[in-house]
Amino acid sequence: MFLLFRKIKSIPYFYTTKLAYVNLTSTSQAPQTGIMMLNMGGPSTLDEVGSFLSRLFHDKDLIPLPAQKQLAPLLAARRTPKIVEQYRKIGGGSPIRKWTEIQGQALIKLLDKMSPETAPHKFYIGFRYADPLTEHSLSEMERDGIKRAIAFTQYPQYSCSTTGSSLNAIYRYYNKLNVPSSIEWSVIDRWPTHHGLIQAFAQTIVQELEKFPSNVKDDVVILFSAHSLPMSVVNRGDPYPQEVSATVQSVMEMLKFRNQYRLCWQSKVGPLPWLGPQTEDSIKGLVKNGRKNILLVPIAFTSDHIETLHELDLEYADELAKEVGVENIRRSAAMNDNSIFVQALADLVRKHIYSGETCSKQLLLRCPMCVNVACGPMRDFFASRGLKK
Repeated sequence: MFLLFRKIKSIPYFYTTKLAYVNLTSTSQAPQTGIMMLNMGGPSTLDEVGSFLSRLFHDKDLIPLPAQKQLAPLLAARRTPKIVEQYRKIGGGSPIRKWTEIQGQALIKLLDKMSPETAPHKFYIGFRYADPLTEHSLSEMERDGIKRAIAFTQYPQYSCSTTGSSLNAIYRYYNKLNVPSSIEWSVIDRWPTHHGLIQAFAQTIVQELEKFPSNVKDDVVILFSAHSLPMSVVNRGDPYPQEVSATVQSVMEMLKFRNQYRLCWQSKVGPLPWLGPQTEDSIKGLVKNGRKNILLVPIAFTSDHIETLHELDLEYADELAKEVGVENIRRSAAMNDNSIFVQALADLVRKHIYSGETCSKQLLLRCPMCVNVACGPMRDFFASRGLKK
């Protein structure tokens, strides 16, 4: 491991410090810059699972359904018992809010020092399907008198079904409110190859590879796993598969391609075609081909939640691995409170603040086969609500 990190150059000193120094107390000054951390969210308790699923199935940006208002409650009610049991097995709820709050507190602590001109900073959580909901946090930002707001996606790789849905929710809130706002908005809409993100993934992979028996380390297949998408979304031109691949390529370049690797996709739901190969099938195929040492890497997730704690850890690394004869299987740590990752968040926001950009050029380009009527107005909203020149 020491030799590898000698090869991974340009890791600033502050990227390797612990997060124990972070002071979680808040300033008494009114916040000037608001950072809204966008994510799907997750139910914090078992009692919240039903409402979480109901909001999810009602979201046309994520799951377009015929007769959605009628079907969504039925689908949510049908799946709730199964999902409740999954959350019960990982401790009774999703830890995503806890980790987002920890990341947000550390982020603004760093930003207040890195960008005093735009301080005090305050983070807000904008979840799509669980508390605190995007709409509620937007109301709070308006009450706080925020002057500048940054919609900061916590999905490094852009997809219309994730980041796009969150940004559409912001646009719809203001469109429905129909009241002028003084907040100057901009958005960090993707960051799949940010150097801090890549360093953080490289670090966690190296640390986990060191835990394999010494005689099999070189034989370990690094299996990057990302949440899949329906092929109907992919075929519209969604950039997600390309951006996930860019993250994987950048990580492996930093690792000097020390191990063989593949990218696969998890969490397929329903009978329709989804982006593949599926993680489950990939594990089975590797074992069939004689590769029985596997490291799972959740490459599109920035904190632990049900897809890592239940699907990867319990369904695949425990149950499936025993069933098909895997010899050694591990899962690299999620970003959570990783100090390199938290510094990357701060670096992304600081650079965005001083760039003067309202969004990436890519955000302004709709998918070639886009069918969502909100996508155009959403892009116009962020282009027109940006910083005054």
